[in-house]
Amino acid sequence: MTHLLKGGCHCGNVELAFATDQAPETLSIRACQCSFCTRHGARTTTDRKGRLEVWVRSPAELNRYQFGLKTAEFFICKRCGVYLAAVLTTPEGTCYATVNINALDAGRRFTQQPLAVDYEGENAERRIARRKENWTPAVVHIGVPG
Repeated sequence: MTHLLKGGCHCGNVELAFATDQAPETLSIRACQCSFCTRHGARTTTDRKGRLEVWVRSPAELNRYQFGLKTAEFFICKRCGVYLAAVLTTPEGTCYATVNINALDAGRRFTQQPLAVDYEGENAERRIARRKENWTPAVVHIGVPG
């Protein structure tokens, strides 16, 4: 991958590495209009040909929050409160994620205007299918230093 963008939460409990062949300046940014994302000021991106790796040092300090249809886990550090990514894990164990660019060190390099999106009308089956098609393949390492 041409670009390896690192980041994580404020306290260092969770680290991210987002690999993509696309320059951050060209990646589309979404601003989901659900109450969770708007309250966190989330700006997210994906690259279905990229890869996201997440390292969680202390699993007890990670909130894997679910709401609504409960089709993904929203990773929030319990210590410092940073929302990092949303992760869909299939029954087979394959993970797909969308990363909050505010948690990336190079977050300012993402210059596209955020696209307001609303997925309120989706059922669980459609939401999972959309995420598997569009989200970034991911690997989550729990209890392992990054």
